[in-house]
Amino acid sequence: MARKCDICQRSSMKGASRSHSKVKTLKRQHINLQSRKVGDVKIKVCTSCLRTLTKKERAEAKK
Repeated sequence: MARKCDICQRSSMKGASRSHSKVKTLKRQHINLQSRKVGDVKIKVCTSCLRTLTKKERAEAKK
């Protein structure tokens, strides 16, 4: 299974490590994925989407 957020479809990005001699070594920068249960379904959610979900839940509970 891919390392991708099920809500916003964000995935990892490429970055480069540079040594002292300026040799470029590519590396992957993965997003912070968390496994959460929404309803009856278990999904992978990035932390920025998770914060937005809790923000919406708090707003609905406040009403």
